[in-house]
Amino acid sequence: MLLTGRRHPVARRLLFGTAVALPAAFLPLALPMAGAAPARPDLAALVTLKDIQPHLAAFQEIADYNGGNRAAGRAGYDVSVRYVTGRLKRIGFSPQVQKFTYPYWRERSHATFARTAPSKASYKREVDFLTLAYSGSGDVTAPAAAVDVPAKGEGTSGCEAGDFKGFAKGSIALVQRGTCTFAVKAARAKAAGASAVVIFNKPGEKGPVNGTLSKPAAIPVVGPTHAVGAALVRAARKGGVKLRVRTDAVHGRRTSANVIADTRQGRADNVVVVGAHLDSVPAGPGINDNGTGAATLLAIAAKIKALGKDGLRNRVRFAWWGAEEEGLQGSEQYLRSLPAAQRERIALNLNFDMLGSPNGTRGVYDGDHSTGTGTQAPAGSGAIERMFRQYFKGRRLPVTESQFNGRSDYGPFIERGIPAGGMDTGAEGVKTAAEAKAFGGRAGKAYDPCYHARCDRLRNVNLKMLDSNADGVAHVLQHLARTTVAVNGGARRAPSLDRAYEPLWQGPYLVR
Repeated sequence: MLLTGRRHPVARRLLFGTAVALPAAFLPLALPMAGAAPARPDLAALVTLKDIQPHLAAFQEIADYNGGNRAAGRAGYDVSVRYVTGRLKRIGFSPQVQKFTYPYWRERSHATFARTAPSKASYKREVDFLTLAYSGSGDVTAPAAAVDVPAKGEGTSGCEAGDFKGFAKGSIALVQRGTCTFAVKAARAKAAGASAVVIFNKPGEKGPVNGTLSKPAAIPVVGPTHAVGAALVRAARKGGVKLRVRTDAVHGRRTSANVIADTRQGRADNVVVVGAHLDSVPAGPGINDNGTGAATLLAIAAKIKALGKDGLRNRVRFAWWGAEEEGLQGSEQYLRSLPAAQRERIALNLNFDMLGSPNGTRGVYDGDHSTGTGTQAPAGSGAIERMFRQYFKGRRLPVTESQFNGRSDYGPFIERGIPAGGMDTGAEGVKTAAEAKAFGGRAGKAYDPCYHARCDRLRNVNLKMLDSNADGVAHVLQHLARTTVAVNGGARRAPSLDRAYEPLWQGPYLVR
């Protein structure tokens, strides 16, 4: 997940409810009676916090001696890849390092956004505005013109070519966020002759727009708060408003890598892909985000052989994704690189991104879309959600629902019609009073106050929550390694791109 700016907290709903009868696979394991067949191994019992902690410490040390981070394209990430592959080889896997190139964008210097006429005002970066990822570079001072900004509500400002009728070439376009993507708004403005684009937030949304254009633009694009944008629109309609927009960015392509490792046993035509991103942001070592997910998968991989042939009827594919913080690049590149026949063999995807937020909750992805928010996930996703919910219910541990909105590496799987599920414990969103009552911690404070910051170190991890969450990960994975019948009937069908899939996020950035 990525750098600067407040982003919208994930919609959550506390789940308690009435007792639900648990399938046999989810009931506590009993001691075998005399003469009875031995009980199946319990992966959740085999994987302990002590198995996870050494990996977290290794990721911390790697960051400390490699520039303070493990970000894609930097030394700390390359060493993290070598660490993961080395550990996998030691426990009997034959990992593959899948290299790929991805679009890269960074600001070389801080942007400037100011009103120069009829009165002067300077706006503060990160508080009043942010530069959209893949903005072009430039230093523009020009009149500002509002483009189809609605009197109230979201509207479609800048989404249609007709919105720019009468727009004076060379002006700076003022458009409101809403409906279509930022990329469409910026492209429409550029086609109409805009010298820069200001895409301000929707009514009711806090903070500046932390968005992405997805690919490089030729002109500067910034995203201020709704309050700043609405005030500029009112002034621009009176005439005489001039703005200065200066951006200084670089873009190109860089190389990163995924690490992929399959179990030797299990059906090759019904693969359970379980993933976590391995990279951090440049600002810090990323021990909660996402050392916790990456370390948990390593610990599980070391014990999964104990399930034996009967427990590994389906092949399990462990994946450590690269460049997630750059917009889900690793998981997207992985799926794009697979021939259609191999994509059809993927039964489902499990994703784990931040499992130990210090003020966190136990968030399970909303596979059945019961909250009515986020994306409607492919059929079978609801069954995965239920597996997590039933496991934690059996342990009398509360959970919340986290919406599928494109913020992590499940996104490319959902887009291709592949069922998905997983967990998170919260990022920059603020804990509610109800959540504090259920999970402890402090209401009104961020789930992770060190999210995307230098202080995301070992001491930032809630080890108690990580321990219980790792149990849930191991338990659900054990069930799915044996049978996926509740998710896909036990047989994959050809997935297809879901053209109705409209993510709100592309990893750390808003797209619309």
